[in-house]
Amino acid sequence: MENILEISKLNKSYTNFSLTDVSFSLPDNSITGFIGVNGSGKTTTIRSILGLVKFNSGIIKLFGQDINKNIKTLKERVGVVLDEGGFYEEFSMSEMKGIVAPAYKNWQEQDYKDYMEQFGLNPKQKISTLSKGMKMKFSLALALSHKAELLIMDEPTSGLDPLIRSQMLKILADYIKKSGRAVFFSTHITSDLEQIADRLILIDNGRILFQEKKDTLLEAYRIVKGDSRLLNTESRKLFLSLNPMDCSFIGLTDKPEEIARIMPDALMERPTIENIMLGKIERGDAS
Repeated sequence: MENILEISKLNKSYTNFSLTDVSFSLPDNSITGFIGVNGSGKTTTIRSILGLVKFNSGIIKLFGQDINKNIKTLKERVGVVLDEGGFYEEFSMSEMKGIVAPAYKNWQEQDYKDYMEQFGLNPKQKISTLSKGMKMKFSLALALSHKAELLIMDEPTSGLDPLIRSQMLKILADYIKKSGRAVFFSTHITSDLEQIADRLILIDNGRILFQEKKDTLLEAYRIVKGDSRLLNTESRKLFLSLNPMDCSFIGLTDKPEEIARIMPDALMERPTIENIMLGKIERGDAS
């Protein structure tokens, strides 16, 4: 398995926010969820990858090549779906496609037509009349119609109803079936990633807190529920996050074996990705 994307010590500073030594890699044949609360640095990282902002230092490689040296050629191999869309609202979808398609040497007109039909989109309809879900489907049709090997999506399911979100996740699952492809999926809606992600990367306040296989991560943590009398100075240290109440507590631990030893009567449950994300953010410890 080769890395489609590699980022090493990426730094980007604004007045009130900075990316600090952001490093991670993205293997092919995978769907990677890029998670974090709003304002954590997801969009800035993605805009840096796409060459839309100039970063201060660091190295970004796509398909093994430095983006600063090959940005135009490399971007042709990347499909992009952004939350804001970036379309001319007064244009029809057909007119907008007419602007986008010539930018790609590998544009596949039949693929585009097939996706438009699959998504139930009328090319003559003006973009200003589209719902958010329809705009997202149109973005996806464009992104998938030029043989993209990497699909980068920034908050693609934000504000969409559950049916549209489910349809989009199925499309991504079908896309990744072809060898040599990858999806980089930025979102704060972690429930979507429970279904399709292979790997997870958590960013908070401009720093990477972890990058891990989803299944490995979910097996390493447990939600613990028990009697508050079990809590003391030592046992509290075993939790990443802890919510003590009058008679009971609920917490997140990455030391389930130790918890089982000292709290044999406590109930342990498999966590969600959101449980782990919030627990790590609360602890604030970078990997």
